[in-house]
Amino acid sequence: MEKDEILKRAKKENKGADVADKSAQQKGAWIAYIVGVIALILVDTVNGFVLKNVNRGADFALFTMAFSVFLVKYITLRKRHELIVAIIFGALAACFLAVWILQLCKVI
Repeated sequence: MEKDEILKRAKKENKGADVADKSAQQKGAWIAYIVGVIALILVDTVNGFVLKNVNRGADFALFTMAFSVFLVKYITLRKRHELIVAIIFGALAACFLAVWILQLCKVI
């Protein structure tokens, strides 16, 4: 079997998708998520010190993203620990949503 034939078969098995491209995209998404978390921690910290108030809307968005990621992983892989992590992130997202709504209503 020649190199070209092996490549053709691999592309056919992967339905034309480039495995290296998928891997790079997944790695980029993971790094972007980590950078987003670090940026949010920085923003929350500065707001806490300077404004004496932290808007929890961005925290809600971040934890909702994490919930979505782990829920999709659970649906795809059916691993129980993925479901547990999704539930934890979902609960945190719900808490931050409640706090954010209370902030918007000037209760907090």
